[in-house]
Amino acid sequence: MTMSTTPESLSAKQKELEKKMTEERSQSHTAPASLASVAQTKVSRPAGAKRLGTGLEARGVHAWFGKNHVLSDISVDFASGTVTALIGPSGCGKSTFIRTLNRMHEFIPTAAMAGEVLLDGKDIYAPGTDVTKIRLKVGMVFQKPNPFPSMTIGENVLAGLRLAQLKSTNKDDLVEECLIRAGLWNEVKDRLDEHGGALSGGQQQRLCIARSLAVSPHVLLMDEPCSALDPGSTLRIEETISELAESMTIIIVTHNMQQAARVSDYTAFFLSDGGPGEMVEYGKTSEIFSNPKDKRTENYVTGRFG
Repeated sequence: MTMSTTPESLSAKQKELEKKMTEERSQSHTAPASLASVAQTKVSRPAGAKRLGTGLEARGVHAWFGKNHVLSDISVDFASGTVTALIGPSGCGKSTFIRTLNRMHEFIPTAAMAGEVLLDGKDIYAPGTDVTKIRLKVGMVFQKPNPFPSMTIGENVLAGLRLAQLKSTNKDDLVEECLIRAGLWNEVKDRLDEHGGALSGGQQQRLCIARSLAVSPHVLLMDEPCSALDPGSTLRIEETISELAESMTIIIVTHNMQQAARVSDYTAFFLSDGGPGEMVEYGKTSEIFSNPKDKRTENYVTGRFG
């Protein structure tokens, strides 16, 4: 005997099925990806895997502004071909530290430092060191995009070469190469004669990255490069960072914990507890966000303070 199924019974079964699915979703609800899971999903670059020299190393770095001791005894090795994120609350010395790595700290009146910063085994603060050459090898991208407003897009890319009085055999090829590496070429290849200020904020930041790349740096320092950008532009910058890390060492200051988890291989946590800033903990990003050794690090990355 064949049983017929009425519309009413189908409706009841459908409601029952929907109720069951809702209960299952509730029981197996997945929270937004944690920092630990984001960091562990990322494929990390092994330290020293790239043949780029010996990388950059800070040994016992201290920094002052006048009598104000702002940074205390920082020692860390930035391995060749990796991305390191510097995290920590505002005022803990992250930006000051990154500026000691290419001697920009000394631009500030009353600024002073102690310790060593070794680039390929040589102290960049040694007497007789050519500071201009150091800043060519250790490039800098700032928080606020700063293309030269009176220059075209193409001229902006080549600005570093001109300031350093370096020559290029084929400037057109160099402009294209740097804009491609900065992830900007397809967006501006037909606009190279327009002024850099005509670009959006995210495009201007990538233009500044391209400008830094033109002088072939060994290391690229980035001081909160995405803090003023929209999510789409931030994503493009992060993609650029990952691509560039294949050929250079990158150090990025960021307040965005998700960003640190996404882009970095190593993370250094800075903190100032009423005194000069110190580096509380340094390690693989996956470990810093999943199993930090210091309770203060755990409290910060889990959002308990900062």
